Amino acid sequence: MIDALDVMQSHYFELWIGTWPSAIDWTGAVINTALSSTLGTIARASSWTGDDHYSKIINKYFSHNAAYYFGEDAFSIRNEAYDDILWTTLEWLENIKTIEYRNSTEPSWHGVQFIPGFSHRARLFWDLALKGWDNDLCGGGMIWNPRLLPYKNTITNQLFISASVAMYLSSPGDFIDFPFLTSDSQIFGSMPGRPHDPKYLRAAIEGYSWLKKSNMTNDNGLYADGYHIKGYSQNGSIGTGKCDDRNEMVYTYNQGVILSGLRGLWEATGNTSYLHDGYTLIRDVMASTGWSWSGEPHSPIQKSTSWAGLGQYGILEELCDRSGSCSQDSQTFKGIFFQHLTQFCEALPSKPKIPGKSYAASKSLREKHSDFCRTVGRWTAHNAEAALSTRNGSGLFGTWWGYRYAAEDYPQSLPAHAVDYRNDASILTTRKWTSPSKLHSRAVSSRQAAESNGDVTTADVNDRGRGRTVETQQGGLAVLRSSWELLNSER
Repeated sequence: MIDALDVMQSHYFELWIGTWPSAIDWTGAVINTALSSTLGTIARASSWTGDDHYSKIINKYFSHNAAYYFGEDAFSIRNEAYDDILWTTLEWLENIKTIEYRNSTEPSWHGVQFIPGFSHRARLFWDLALKGWDNDLCGGGMIWNPRLLPYKNTITNQLFISASVAMYLSSPGDFIDFPFLTSDSQIFGSMPGRPHDPKYLRAAIEGYSWLKKSNMTNDNGLYADGYHIKGYSQNGSIGTGKCDDRNEMVYTYNQGVILSGLRGLWEATGNTSYLHDGYTLIRDVMASTGWSWSGEPHSPIQKSTSWAGLGQYGILEELCDRSGSCSQDSQTFKGIFFQHLTQFCEALPSKPKIPGKSYAASKSLREKHSDFCRTVGRWTAHNAEAALSTRNGSGLFGTWWGYRYAAEDYPQSLPAHAVDYRNDASILTTRKWTSPSKLHSRAVSSRQAAESNGDVTTADVNDRGRGRTVETQQGGLAVLRSSWELLNSER
């Protein structure tokens, strides 16, 4: 894991400008989140072993986290889609969690000084994203992009849920009065963002209630991509006003982001139905990679060599992996799944972390959760081994982890009623997605950025298309971290 981190930062990060130059805005936020989470894992390992070497790694790479606060193009992101905005909220909340843990084991750690700025950006971007919640169509839910025709998609709604409950549980409050530091002293009652503000929890609960009722999952229990509204046009008609035209495209990240939200909703409410929904989704994802198990610890595992919907032989896969046609977006997706799976599988607390605001788990629930996640760790470790097999001589990870087990019955076309706009951004310029007056807007700019028409016939299957990138390195790092955390979840 540390080797993967070292390679990601030495090969792709430029400290002098505080960014990964080949990343785009939203993938940069995801990469920075993965970096911070990895430092949190290393910090926990350091507290167990007392190895000072880990402290040097943490301090070195936290400087990259902090540099990215200034290198991130925050003004550009404000004008992008609501999912781009919400990745940024989650990014800085994760950094705050890592700082607070490190400070608990090393008091007066220097990273604490960055919390006010990180908290401010998280709060500001959540406020911006809230504008995407719409009750006029479909009875609620987040719109993906205000510069396109209404499309209520899985990822934006999952991000809104996860970011909202994370704001409730993790935001220490925001002392900064936008857009500048206030000269007046602030108290919690008049702060722009209060810690543990109930409005965030209400938003998360309402968001998940809408998502669960939206019929967004397919027959395999997997989330489809999203909904159009039949008959909607820009001439004043809202058509049916209902989410009734579903895009059946399935992406790995749509199965993952909600997991951190469900974990947070349980902790914020004590309602175990949120955890059970997470367990069900995780089982469905594993089954869709051909991984079959009874659900009991140490039960026999079967790995099907047939295509199962999200992979084969137990290895998670995007539909674009085999053809080498994955976009910058899609190269990021598997890492996102494992990032949020790892958050879901964090040990349940025996005492409320926030007295009066959060809940603790009984001994039996803690044991059940730990047993489940350790068993899932076997699947995660299997994927980590597959990811490791894609590294080249420089230690760079590829995107197609399952290339050694390619299923003979791999689908030759997309599922019925599926539109893969994540790998073909030109689709977003068609009339179903936008009006002629908006064809030249910023709506698709970040989706088209930094794409490659690279060779798709190279001998190394992971050098095809965009090849090995900072996004594929993030994916390798995320699955390695997930494997380590889940297999050590009893700590």
